[in-house]
Amino acid sequence: MTRAGPIAGWRSQGLRGFALIAALTLPSYAEAQALPSGAPDNALGTPAVGDVQPLSAGLRGSAVSGSGVLNSNGSATGGETAGNGGLATRALAGSRSGSALASGGTNGPNNRGLTNLLRLRAIPPRRFGNATVRPVRSITQVPSYDLRLTPVVRSAVSGVPLPTVLPLAGVQTPGFFLSTALRRPITIDEAYAPLGIKVGTFTILPAIQQSIGYDTNPDQITNRLAKPSLALRTDGELSFRSDWSSSELTGDLRGGYVDYPDNQGASRPNGAGVTRLRIDANRDTRIDVEGRFLLETQRTGTPDLAAATATRPLIASYGTTIGVTERFNRVQVSLRGLLDRSEFEDAQLSDGTILRQSDRNLNQYGLQLRAGYEISPVITPFVDVLADTRVYDLRVDSSGIRRDSDGITLSGGATFALTRFVTGEISAGLQHRSYVDPALRDLTAPVITAALIWSASPLTTVRLNGATGVIETSVPGSSGVLTQTATLEVQHDLLRNLSLTGGISYLSNDYDRVNITERGFSATARIDYRFNRWLAMRGSYIYQRLDSTSAGSSFHANTFLLGLRVNP
Repeated sequence: MTRAGPIAGWRSQGLRGFALIAALTLPSYAEAQALPSGAPDNALGTPAVGDVQPLSAGLRGSAVSGSGVLNSNGSATGGETAGNGGLATRALAGSRSGSALASGGTNGPNNRGLTNLLRLRAIPPRRFGNATVRPVRSITQVPSYDLRLTPVVRSAVSGVPLPTVLPLAGVQTPGFFLSTALRRPITIDEAYAPLGIKVGTFTILPAIQQSIGYDTNPDQITNRLAKPSLALRTDGELSFRSDWSSSELTGDLRGGYVDYPDNQGASRPNGAGVTRLRIDANRDTRIDVEGRFLLETQRTGTPDLAAATATRPLIASYGTTIGVTERFNRVQVSLRGLLDRSEFEDAQLSDGTILRQSDRNLNQYGLQLRAGYEISPVITPFVDVLADTRVYDLRVDSSGIRRDSDGITLSGGATFALTRFVTGEISAGLQHRSYVDPALRDLTAPVITAALIWSASPLTTVRLNGATGVIETSVPGSSGVLTQTATLEVQHDLLRNLSLTGGISYLSNDYDRVNITERGFSATARIDYRFNRWLAMRGSYIYQRLDSTSAGSSFHANTFLLGLRVNP
């Protein structure tokens, strides 16, 4: 057996190989040492095989063993083993060590500058100081979002909203109340709510509805004289609101006409509207301007006409309110001036005689003061004082009585939002009216106003409204009418686009010093189905009943309507 010996010339070949390895390795290492701190990543050459740099104690073994390192988006990447892995390891080690070595001062890497790769892959820096400093500072130094503290001007909690209908002027007739108690729009799911038309800084929401149906007593007279008829009803609505940053202008205008082809004498128009302008003068001062109107007809057989009429005379009422509201921390004070006018059309009797009603035209001037104190965000009690005077166009009416009067109303109540399910406003007080003519005695009556909304469930809403007051009359010997009204409405959404609404209304009128009383009741059932945002179908049924001690004034009626509503 022979032993292999060294190959001839091995010394020269080994030296040449060693020199070749050194020539390939040392330039790259020297270039890495001489790299300036701000050099880009691509200036670093790819380290040669076996060029492994020492790791700091905190990261030793993480990159070498292949453990994951978090990148910038929070995902884990596997440890680098070759090629660029050495570069990533050196960058991470230098970042955690916190050292900055000058080029040529040591054999360690220069990690003074943060490369893009380091920014993407480095672990977040250590948090210095107490760990509770930032949470405590955010609570104590950052203002909380509280509506009472924010400088943004907002609507008042205890404002003084006025009704669209004008019961103070005595124009709310029983027929109008019983047939329109549930006419206000219902809440619509956002997926089917109309988007409106954008015009400048305003959003306009027009709507038109055409209905066909049947009415058993369109004249609203005693049943033995009733003439049923087909009913064709047309309604138009126009709502608008501004998209301003602070102040606001809104409006809701409605008008309609009911045509009875089989009883043309009962055909009649109706309308109501209100516009409100809110001017935010500053953080604590607000100016409110309101305009309103009402158009309705008098029913045949009403005690105020004292005779059966062949037509339904019109009643027009319109007015305005201008006021200012000032907030003093939790206290809010509102002062408003009111001006309303009511006009009555002459009536035509069955024999063609004209019954003049110009003696019923009047102007009403009022001054209203309300002060409220916000005990908490859920309840704001207030006191309200209203002083008004009613002046007729003619000094005396057809019976020779002067009906000018002065009144004062004192009431107290509260606006509340006890929970997110129950909100509303309720007030109670006394109203006193004194008349110029000594033949009319003064009137004192309780005044109660209530408006409550109860969200029984996400699909069911209950609304309760009530009001009492003193309205005008032309009945000889009577100073006025003590009126009481109440409405209960329940809305339930079977589907997002299918709603059922049911309600009842009650009316009570007592004429002072004369033996005339009226008790009214109505029930309403309505179904609304929305095909999309701009088209809906509505079916409704209304039952009306009025019992009166005045001859020929009692009636009851049934009305059926089915129509389509378009919101362009």
